[in-house]
Amino acid sequence: MKITLATVCTRRRDPTGPAMDLLTLYIERTRRYLPCEHRSFPTEAALLRSLDAGAGRTRPLLLLADSRGDQLTSEQLAETLGRAQDDGTQSLVFGIGPADGWSAAALARSARRIAFGRITLPHELAAVVAAEQIYRALTIRAGHPYHCGH
Repeated sequence: MKITLATVCTRRRDPTGPAMDLLTLYIERTRRYLPCEHRSFPTEAALLRSLDAGAGRTRPLLLLADSRGDQLTSEQLAETLGRAQDDGTQSLVFGIGPADGWSAAALARSARRIAFGRITLPHELAAVVAAEQIYRALTIRAGHPYHCGH
């Protein structure tokens, strides 16, 4: 399974500075377990089009960050990723943004909405939190001690 952390941000294409450094760090760490990348999209429509273009043997599984979504523990996120991998999902896309919220079309297309609490985070920070939690979930599945005590 390949994981894509997709951000929708019309202001600028990529995080910069410390946020980008942390995002890169966790993407690289995640690659020890599964192929992983970050992609930035100027619009939600561009992200949805990329899902159609990226369909292989299976349709990409779309998880959306949304403050109204399910609040999961790290272990529950690990279970979600594990189920997707065990079900033969080739591509999992974790979406962050857009600033005004997801459209009804995107929400209908998603397999699940996941909240990092009820707070609103800037795109750059939300992407870092998502990247770290994806990495943490994969370490939980692998039995790595990273998760212990954190």
